[in-house]
Amino acid sequence: MTQDSYLVGLIGSGIGTSFSPMLHEREADRHGLRYLYRLIDLDRIGAGPDKVGELVGAAKGMGYRGLNITHPCKQLVIECLDELTPQAAAVGAVNTVVFEGEGRSARSVGHNTDVTGFAASFERELADAPRKRVVQLGAGGAGAAVAHALLTQGTGHLAVVDPLTDRAVVLATSLNRRFGDDRATVSAPDDLPALMARADGLVHATPTGMSTHPGLPLPADLLHPDLWIVDVVYQPLETELLRVARARGCTALNGVGMVVFQAADAFQLFTGREPDRSRMLAHAAELADSE
Repeated sequence: MTQDSYLVGLIGSGIGTSFSPMLHEREADRHGLRYLYRLIDLDRIGAGPDKVGELVGAAKGMGYRGLNITHPCKQLVIECLDELTPQAAAVGAVNTVVFEGEGRSARSVGHNTDVTGFAASFERELADAPRKRVVQLGAGGAGAAVAHALLTQGTGHLAVVDPLTDRAVVLATSLNRRFGDDRATVSAPDDLPALMARADGLVHATPTGMSTHPGLPLPADLLHPDLWIVDVVYQPLETELLRVARARGCTALNGVGMVVFQAADAFQLFTGREPDRSRMLAHAAELADSE
């Protein structure tokens, strides 16, 4: 059932410069909707990630239609939800919560539009890229979604690298359970020189490179011209990783496409209306140019 007025929001840390409010609200304007997108920044309200369940419950009680969830809550939020879609359950991470029903009796349903958002962005820009061997840095909530998307799109083998070995093991195990034995393996950061020498591509899915976490996630000399690089970070638009990668002759893709396509999928879940994805991409480009 569709309606004309929506209250939605985003829970996460350091989200003050997020594109999401503007992407959602402008698209809603084009559909003639009253649509308020609020930021619930853990840093600003002095709350830890463990408070995500309380925040979700409060939003439900206040009549929110749904929430987007970002770092560092995409996995923590699962335990406080009533239901997960098969995709979210397989990934083990949620970036979109939809409240189905009215008031406090509404059911909270977790979705993952990061998977479809990354897949759409990758196919739009790198459809012909080789993907026999891919290295992924990061096994958190965003990393889990990206990894499932990569194997869905035909990546032969994915090497998951994360300093938190237990987290990487959980992700690789879920991938092999879903896609077949040995499609994913866990590697240590010390293994990167050997991995990168044979890789077709690198996907970066950690906070390194964000405005609040500047730097490179791996040594620059491991990048070679035969690689494609995808950085899921989109603020800044050109991270240090992308800048160095392009200078070394790599094909490089930023995270804007992923954030737009996941936002479009979330907008459709919240409103039941089909967003104009090309229009949203153009809006994101305007926002990026204005930074």
